[in-house]
Amino acid sequence: MERKLAAIFAADVVGYTRMIRADEEGTLQALRALREELIDPKISEHRGRIVKLMGDGILAEFASVVDAVACSADVQHGLAERNSSTPEDGQIVLRIGINLGDVVIDGDDIQGDGVNVAARLETLSAPGGMCISDAVHEQVRDRLDLKFENLGGQDVKNVDRPVQAWGWTASGPDAAPTSSKIGSPLAVPGKPSIAVLPFTNMSGDPEQEFLADGLAEDIITALSKISEMFVIARNSTFAYKGKSPDIRQVAEELGVRSVLEGSVRRAGDRVRITAQLIDAETGSHIWAERYDRQIVDIFDLQDEITQEIVTALEVKMTKGEQIRVRRRQTNNIDAWDAYVQAQAHLLRFTREDNTMAQELGTRAVNIDPEFAAAHTLLAFTHITGARLGWAQSAAEALERGDDAVRRALAIDENDADAHAMLGSLRNYQRRYDESLEAGRRAIELAPSAADHYVWSALTLNLVGRAEEAANLIEKAMRLSPFYPGYYLGIIAQSYRLLGRLDDAIAADKERLAQSPGNAFSDFRLAAAVYSELGDEENAKFHVQEALRKNPHLSLEVVRQIDPYADECEMEHFLDLLRKAGLPE
Repeated sequence: MERKLAAIFAADVVGYTRMIRADEEGTLQALRALREELIDPKISEHRGRIVKLMGDGILAEFASVVDAVACSADVQHGLAERNSSTPEDGQIVLRIGINLGDVVIDGDDIQGDGVNVAARLETLSAPGGMCISDAVHEQVRDRLDLKFENLGGQDVKNVDRPVQAWGWTASGPDAAPTSSKIGSPLAVPGKPSIAVLPFTNMSGDPEQEFLADGLAEDIITALSKISEMFVIARNSTFAYKGKSPDIRQVAEELGVRSVLEGSVRRAGDRVRITAQLIDAETGSHIWAERYDRQIVDIFDLQDEITQEIVTALEVKMTKGEQIRVRRRQTNNIDAWDAYVQAQAHLLRFTREDNTMAQELGTRAVNIDPEFAAAHTLLAFTHITGARLGWAQSAAEALERGDDAVRRALAIDENDADAHAMLGSLRNYQRRYDESLEAGRRAIELAPSAADHYVWSALTLNLVGRAEEAANLIEKAMRLSPFYPGYYLGIIAQSYRLLGRLDDAIAADKERLAQSPGNAFSDFRLAAAVYSELGDEENAKFHVQEALRKNPHLSLEVVRQIDPYADECEMEHFLDLLRKAGLPE
């Protein structure tokens, strides 16, 4: 009888029986997709092996305890992210138990007390979290940035002694929150402030989600152009999608005085839209309206709702802002629909999503060649493809990006997003002064567009103005309190340049935990920082992780994707990675 020591990972679905009774086919389909898209890849990524599947359960083994726990945290973070855009009754929630113990090898199966204890720990886990044994905790407590709660000795079935257990959840204080400021009240700005929540799709047709999302996104974009308003970014307001949040809680979490919510119902060529602007302090309606129109009137409706908000909040616009807010991107509903679908893929930063965004963006400009925003979106896909090595020719991709952004600006010279994209493009072309000027213009045209501050901060880092970059990122984080992971990557870069190495590590850990599937999360920054700290073991580990995620990564590739203006800084960064083992 062959035995070995292994880290055992046991997981099951919370409320599986109830879900099967309610919708057997839908539940099985969703669970299959979850395994294929998240769980199986994460287990493989962390060098684990799935031993067997048991209905709603999964048993896996790892040679490393650290790998098993890191995998569990990644799975739970990824699942929390998926559930944020899924109605509550359709969400899949896991419990996970992890034990380090002796197992008996039975062909491809494993058995024994080690497996039994892992299964019992799984039943003790909080939904969305994991429960680990004391032996596991001893191995990971100083190697992973996860804080576990001591659950004490637990009596578990078929084990003759109490098992010391430790618990963690993806919503815990260490769990890479979407904002490091969650839990701390945000100061409400002195100007009219608003959060536009995603509109509820009342059509009963999932295909109409894009209509509802696009309506809210366009209103956010229009309002963000007004200097006398403070508008929360889409990244943060859409965290409430599929939920029925308390408006006062939303306002407190996002730090605003007013909240817009609404719904959309489409039937054939007609659409009904309701919208209400709520005073978060009192809970009362500032303004509310219902519209019944033809679907072709959707763009006029966006303008009307935007104007009603501005009027209700007594906001004064400059003449230029009035023109920009009313500027119509397209009058073609099919082009707009393709564009809205492309946006949903754009910032996921996977090769497949970037390709899909490019295809949808191309469809939008083919339908309406004068659709400036769609040209800007196409520029973004080309630049991203060049930066991440997805394009067959980076030079050709950048040229296409240049053509697309020039086309957008030729159509509308006051398109803030196009100026921001021009700034990003000029980075990679090492035309830094032009990049900074384009970024400045983007912020001027849309003062509440959080991403514009982020792209400008990236350029400031590259030209050695890291303190200014960090300040811009902090402004972006206030506009988007549930900020995405790439904000953290850029501020971590600022901290490294400022010599705040511990802060850089903390920010980068949060980024990696928050966006593990994001193509930008490739561990190279952490490797450089650990190398600078003299922590050779961690530096080499992170380089290996970077190479595992991107086998084509090299010092030459880094020179292209992190083009520091100062050659001494460029060589210093490359030398740090060279010492950590990154190949030439």
